[in-house]
Amino acid sequence: MDKFFCAEASRQAEENPIGWAAPCQLYILIECPPPWGGDEFASQSVPANLRVLVEEIYQSEPSAMVLLIYSHILTKKTSTKLLIFRQKPGLCDGYTKQETEVNDVNDIAPVLQDYLANPIPPEEPPPQTRDILICTHGSHDKCCAKYGIPFYRQAIATVNSFGLENVRIWQSSHFGGHRFAPTALDFPSGRCYGRLDAKSFTSILTHSGDIQDLRSVYRGWGILSGSDYPIPAQLVEQELMLRYGWDWFNYKIASQIVEQNEDASFNCVELIFETPNGAIARYRADVVEDKSKALYLIGDCDGTEVEKLPKFFVKNLTQVEFDSD
Repeated sequence: MDKFFCAEASRQAEENPIGWAAPCQLYILIECPPPWGGDEFASQSVPANLRVLVEEIYQSEPSAMVLLIYSHILTKKTSTKLLIFRQKPGLCDGYTKQETEVNDVNDIAPVLQDYLANPIPPEEPPPQTRDILICTHGSHDKCCAKYGIPFYRQAIATVNSFGLENVRIWQSSHFGGHRFAPTALDFPSGRCYGRLDAKSFTSILTHSGDIQDLRSVYRGWGILSGSDYPIPAQLVEQELMLRYGWDWFNYKIASQIVEQNEDASFNCVELIFETPNGAIARYRADVVEDKSKALYLIGDCDGTEVEKLPKFFVKNLTQVEFDSD
């Protein structure tokens, strides 16, 4: 079992990563150098006041995710960054950002409390900087180290090769999906990817190339929530993304479950989007579980129990008219 890697098992089983992006309305990113323990907030480098505050955040904000980040290039000895990404309301294209620096990680907790109490309004101008997180949290799951650390270095080299000064690459603690390592979160959009390589990362970075290639690496979008994994709306969004091409990343989007049976094996999803020129469209689709194609895998490197991983597919994807008064 020591030689078992959950990401390799998932690849060999040809598991599709779509629909496995964790629903999240609030991301809090705290600059803090590794090593990180399996529970990153129990790490020696995390001060006690921050550890207590993180526990309080998870109790009051169930849709939040608090992550530690680090960059051997970006990190300064004289300051510590704090980044907060909040989901925009209604039809949206991602998250608003608040960013600040403090003198030391010990000063993060009171500043974070103030930021949470005073969020920026959604009409603020969009962030000019793109922050891409690569999970390298090997003490959580060894696949994140085996695949994540080399890819983190490769991602930095790719960004440098394009001369993209407004793109920052960070190591990150765990944000889910280690069996899809190497995994990435791309802000301010907040979209989630896995099984990345140089080619797919270049396409994501530049929004160019064959968008059909995203079918094998796109995990979904935490903005599109649902009742359970895989998130039905995320599957529908991927189908429309592949249909509309790279322009899709400029659209504002919202979704809802219109109908769902008791075990969530059938879902009717409605997705609405608005283009930059103001055109609005609405689609409906059925997202149905194919119980004959479920996978049974060990979900993490230290696991011993086989778990069922359902297989869903999209059918009857149709553009529908808006209701008129």
